[in-house]
Amino acid sequence: MRHRSLQVVEDLPGTREGPGGETLAYSLTLPAALASAALARATTREVLRAHGLADMLDPALQAAGELAAVACQFTESSNYYPTLRYRFSTLRLIAYDSHPRHTSPHLATACDTRRRAALRVLTCVCRACDGTWGFGEAREPGGGTRMWATLPRASAAAYGAP
Repeated sequence: MRHRSLQVVEDLPGTREGPGGETLAYSLTLPAALASAALARATTREVLRAHGLADMLDPALQAAGELAAVACQFTESSNYYPTLRYRFSTLRLIAYDSHPRHTSPHLATACDTRRRAALRVLTCVCRACDGTWGFGEAREPGGGTRMWATLPRASAAAYGAP
C-alpha cells in the first residue's frame, strides 16, 4: 500500500507559514486492514507537522495507532473513520467503527470489557498526558461505536520526558 505525504499549500492567502494548530480538522475513511494503523500514524504525523504541532508527535502517534488497530478489529464493515481535531490547546483523536452497541446487557458488558482491554496502551498514554479516553455509541446516523482520546498540548509535549 502506497500513500502520499500531505503537503502545505504555500501560495494560498494566509498560509505562508503553514496552517496553524487551531485550524486542524481532518476526517478520513480508511480500510479496516492491518496496514491501517501505520497509515493512521503516517497521516497523523504529516498533519501535526503541517500545523506546527510536532511537539505532540509521540503520544499522538501512539494514540492514532491504537485507535486504528482497535477500530479495525471491531468494525463489521470494510472501513473505519478516524478524525483529528485541535481546539483549545488539545488534540482530539476519534475513530468510528461500525460495531453496534449490544442490546443484551451481558453481551454489552463482555464486549466493553474486550474493547477496554484492547485499549490498555491508550489508557496509559492518556494518563501520562493528563488526557482522557473512552468509547460509546456513535451518534451518527450509521450507528456503531465511537472511540476517542484527548491529549492536552502542554502535557503531550512533555510525554516521555524524565
